Amino acid sequence: QVQLVESGGGLVQAGGSLRLSCAASGRTDSMYPMGWFRQAPGKERELVAAIRWSGSNIHYADSVKGRFTISRDNAKNTVYLQMNSLKPEDTAVYYCATSDLPIPYGLLYRGDRYHYWGQGTQVTVSS
Repeated sequence: QVQLVESGGGLVQAGGSLRLSCAASGRTDSMYPMGWFRQAPGKERELVAAIRWSGSNIHYADSVKGRFTISRDNAKNTVYLQMNSLKPEDTAVYYCATSDLPIPYGLLYRGDRYHYWGQGTQVTVSS
């Protein structure tokens, strides 16, 4: 079992920045890719960014490319999502997720491929 705890959400004005953290505990040696998803009210959950624990195969949604950066600290079993130039449309609950099985790069966007999820952290961007 893996436990994930997100932190770092909050209220920020458009153009501002936030850094989300996802701390993993438990059987972290069995984790494969880590993904950040978000879900806004009335919208489907979407993959924002994903990274393999090796640091390779980083993926970003088109809507956040150039603004968001995903990174990881293996020593701390923590993955970060640095969010810059935030827009009101970035408002959502952000979740981190991981899997104990490999996920092909082309399927990283599939939420059903991830076995463990955090509780979510709210990000609100005001205009």
